Amino acid sequence: MSSHTSPPQPAFTNRLAAEKSPYLLQHAHNPVDWYPWGPEAWAKAQREDKPILLSIGYSTCHWCHVMERESFEDPAIAAFLNMHFVCIKVDREERPDLDRIYMSFVQALTGSGGWPLNVFLTPELKPFYGGTYWPAQARFGRPSFGQVLQAVHEAWRQRRSAITKSAAELHERLQGLLAPGAASGLVLSPAVLHQAARQLRQGYDPIHGGWGPAPKFPSPTLAAFLLSYGVRYGDAQAVQMVLHTCQRMAAGGIHDQLGGGFARYAVDAKWLVPHFEKMLYDNAQLLALYVDAYLVSGQQQLADVARGIAGYILRDMTHSEGGFYCAEDADSQGKEGRFYTWTLAELQQVLSPAELEVAARVFGVTESGNFIDHSDPEPLRGQNVLSVVQPPQTEAEAQLLASAKAKLLAARARRVRPHRDEKVLASWNGLMLGALAHAAAVMGEEAWLAAARQNLAFLQAHLWDGATRTLYHRWRDGARDSVQLLEAYADLLAGVLELYQVTLELAHLQFAIDLAQAMIERFYDPAAGGFWQSPTSSSDLILQVKPDTDGAEPSGNAVAIGALLKLAVITGRTEFKQVAEHSLRLFADRMQTAPAAMPAMLLALAFWLDEPWRVVIAGPPDAPATTALVRAAHSLYQPQKVVLGNTGPVESFARSLTALENLPTAYLCTGSGCQAPTHDPAALRRLLQAHMPQQAR
Repeated sequence: MSSHTSPPQPAFTNRLAAEKSPYLLQHAHNPVDWYPWGPEAWAKAQREDKPILLSIGYSTCHWCHVMERESFEDPAIAAFLNMHFVCIKVDREERPDLDRIYMSFVQALTGSGGWPLNVFLTPELKPFYGGTYWPAQARFGRPSFGQVLQAVHEAWRQRRSAITKSAAELHERLQGLLAPGAASGLVLSPAVLHQAARQLRQGYDPIHGGWGPAPKFPSPTLAAFLLSYGVRYGDAQAVQMVLHTCQRMAAGGIHDQLGGGFARYAVDAKWLVPHFEKMLYDNAQLLALYVDAYLVSGQQQLADVARGIAGYILRDMTHSEGGFYCAEDADSQGKEGRFYTWTLAELQQVLSPAELEVAARVFGVTESGNFIDHSDPEPLRGQNVLSVVQPPQTEAEAQLLASAKAKLLAARARRVRPHRDEKVLASWNGLMLGALAHAAAVMGEEAWLAAARQNLAFLQAHLWDGATRTLYHRWRDGARDSVQLLEAYADLLAGVLELYQVTLELAHLQFAIDLAQAMIERFYDPAAGGFWQSPTSSSDLILQVKPDTDGAEPSGNAVAIGALLKLAVITGRTEFKQVAEHSLRLFADRMQTAPAAMPAMLLALAFWLDEPWRVVIAGPPDAPATTALVRAAHSLYQPQKVVLGNTGPVESFARSLTALENLPTAYLCTGSGCQAPTHDPAALRRLLQAHMPQQAR
């Protein structure tokens, strides 16, 4: 007889047990009778004439865990929900299109948003009330979740006609809020960029770096635009803002000082205490930003941060076949930050006295600590978030610190790791694929380039249907979903273009063309311009949206437009440029009136405003001499540049250029003219440097 005891069986199992989303599976044994989003739940609401509670979150969301523990696992609350509501759970990472619609409603209703997002809908899926986290007991100036449920139930029972009328009015307002306006005829010129830069500088924090008060987010697309603008127009202040922000974030607790990578945001203004979850999309954008900041500044510290991000992703966030996982949780063993924080006593157990003295001073470790989880009724005490308070002063201290960090990382590896969300999303993988390929070329890291290639192979094998040219959004545990999203096509297209420009492999360029054509067929609005977030055939959305503002990720329209503009330059295909131009003009007013909300679109505009330089490299892509020229082409920060080969579906002028003396040859071209060709990577770098903006040399 086995000595192992069977694990206790859960008291409840609901329909979420059949789902693939880790977030939905976390709720599969709640006593709440949860449904996934779909016709079964909608039909029940209509048949029983009940309102819907739509609850949206994601598996690494700390406050989602808190609300589940306090409310959704409570039998009394569950019984009330099951009697009076139809309850639907949605993973916002799988369905960002749904999340965007209902989050916009709650933000308009309450002035703020976040997750968990809890929205009450009519059986026709129209929202009439909502909010984010409600505590089990009234506190924080918020009513209890039970009080909210009781009030909504009574209103539904006693004031139905008013709710129905209000839902119709709110839906109309939401449609007006999210529906894109017509193109205004505003002339797109550098003046739009200048005005945007002036506005963006106003929110800068000159002490700690970054933009806005606490909680403070990295805002990588905003920083990327200001870096591009500063280099392009010789604005040293804009460049310095970005470099200072990168330095302060790297020194803060938001940056994992031991294992690399960044947490989602800091709860304070000085980047010290993070919200400890780590997201793939943040780290992808920050990897690209730190590589570019390194190219602009030459600061080795920024390159080291980029290496840390790539190392973290490849070590801890990569499927054995190459897909990149979504996220890691803030919580471990039921405590936020437990995996990442340290007491002074824990350091004393791991480090030698000399290492301890340096590490405690550098990282600001004290007996009292600098972090308490105020959401926990029994928080751990004396916890320290590691941040660089005082950098090492001598080479000897630097060596002691390196030794201490290695020991602490090894000790941390023996702790219980946070939950990892092992979904593979085409959109977020596209962001990381492009960033990793770019970083590999700049840093000369062959392993990173191999990982980028393997990632693309994974996505093509599991999420791409070549026969129908369809890209699906989510893969997990051997299965993909049936969802198609603009951001999946756009982000992957942009990533594949980066990979092509680093490898010059024709298969990557052809795949980019296939993706672009499929994206235009499914999402483009040929009448007004711009791209819908979901195919117009989607039947489960109460309205169609053309996303134009950046949130945690760049907007699908901005990425699509930027990628199509680059693809048009590389291939010479005017249809790609025309679609991008038509779409840019649709968003011209928003770029002028709300530039802080759409820096990724401003980057696309900046690329469109001037004729970009083309580095054409003639020669076998796999030849070492070709690789050396490609790396030279990527060794300078020049956003107004593309790199391409001279064979395959590239523009016709590039195909006319040949390898001289049978050696890989680089041409720097604009229009139909080129500088003198060269075989020498150093000479190519000098040519590129000579044609950068004067102020950036």
